[in-house]
Amino acid sequence: MMINRSLVSEFIILGLSTRPELEATFFIVFLIIYTVALIGNLIIFILSIIDSGLNTPMYFFLGFLSFLDICCTSATVPKMLTGYVTKSKAISYYGCVAQLFFFTWPMGIELLLLTVMAYDRYIAIGNPLRYATIINRKVCIQVAIIITIIGSLNSMTHTYCTFRLPYCDDNKINHFFCEIMPLLKLACGDTYINEIVVFTADFILGICCFCLTCISYVFIINTILKIRSAAGKRKAFSTCASHIVIVSMYYGAVIFTYIRPRSSLSLEKDKIVSALYAVITPTLNPIIYSLRNKEVKEAFKRTIKRLVQHRVTNRT
Repeated sequence: MMINRSLVSEFIILGLSTRPELEATFFIVFLIIYTVALIGNLIIFILSIIDSGLNTPMYFFLGFLSFLDICCTSATVPKMLTGYVTKSKAISYYGCVAQLFFFTWPMGIELLLLTVMAYDRYIAIGNPLRYATIINRKVCIQVAIIITIIGSLNSMTHTYCTFRLPYCDDNKINHFFCEIMPLLKLACGDTYINEIVVFTADFILGICCFCLTCISYVFIINTILKIRSAAGKRKAFSTCASHIVIVSMYYGAVIFTYIRPRSSLSLEKDKIVSALYAVITPTLNPIIYSLRNKEVKEAFKRTIKRLVQHRVTNRT
């Protein structure tokens, strides 16, 4: 990937706030959030691989979602936490390139994956007799490969277009990581092409995927309304509502951040919105989608039991 040579050799990431007295608070809060996100997503990811009871398309996609959430949070939060400890807010030019790539890579794939997961739930609820035929292991792997390729192309395009621009005297990024829009604000070259690329990508991966996801949930809700059991209907609605809230928050934050022209940017507000899709949603995903499920709880118990038995056997 050819990247334009810039006058700056490093960037200064200003962070969520320029008030030094808040740094200790931010460090503790984001350390807790990152720890919860890492542990929760690791549990789901490992269980989806090693437990035969979770060998279904739904948990294949949930395991993939957890992997992407680990990548997304790990691309941004550790660097921010390190900065609070070392009191250094500098990041090298190529470090910024890497951070942007490894953040946009899982984010683009996740926007597609949430749409696939909504369709998967529609087929499972609306056409349960043909579900195993329509969504089988081979289809899951093929879908995962396709959306990974699309997400990779999206990330490479954004990274190349962002860093082909020259960056001159101002190297202070008014954000808590190397994000596209704050970087475009710093660029001392014409960003028109970049804005077109960002708008197009957000329209396809953001608005179109969100609309398709909503259509799937409309069909899911329509199917739920036909359930005769009041208890079953309440349970299905509860699960569906929590999924819709998370999906709406994630897509809404992404669309809000990227769909606007550079002239209307408010970086102070954008930092808060970015925290929703970069940190908060990846933390909530394993709780909302998986850890409340009976199957996941049973799989966790089985895994712990096997580990305990293995340790007892080794000792004897």
